[in-house]
Parts: sequence; C-alpha cells; structure tokens
Amino acid sequence: MPKVKITITESNCRSNYHKKGDTFTVGDLCPEMCHELWHCMYPYVLALQNGATLESGEYSKKSFSVKCPDEGRVTAEVIVEEG
Repeated sequence: MPKVKITITESNCRSNYHKKGDTFTVGDLCPEMCHELWHCMYPYVLALQNGATLESGEYSKKSFSVKCPDEGRVTAEVIVEEG
C-alpha cells in the first residue's frame, strides 16, 4: 500500500494543534492529527492508498487539498509518496 504524505500549508488552528509545515505520513494507521480534519480527508486518503486517481476539473491527480471544517482555519496538501 503506498504511503500518503500530509503537509499543513496554512494554519490558524484555534487549539494550536497544527502548525504550518507540519507533516504526517499515513501508512497502515491514521496519523496523530485533529480528528475533524482527518475525518474530512480520510475517504480520499483511503482511495489514494488503493490506487485511485482523483478528478480535479480537467485533470486527474494523485493529490488534493483539504480545509478544516472549522471555517477553513487549517489547510493541508495530501499527496501519494512515490517509491
């Protein structure tokens, strides 16, 4: 199963849980991160781990961006790690 890398690209986290530049690697288990943010991205992470390509307008990618449901206070970029 390919590993998926999550990078926090913007953060105004009200609990200071995430900082810009934080990275997480998803293998077999979910990473230690805010469960609301994880809940938003999990279906797409699982799809990428199982070989899916995600549609983005006219393009297909093995990555996506996600924002925290709490007014978008945290933004993350998610990508399949090659190799």
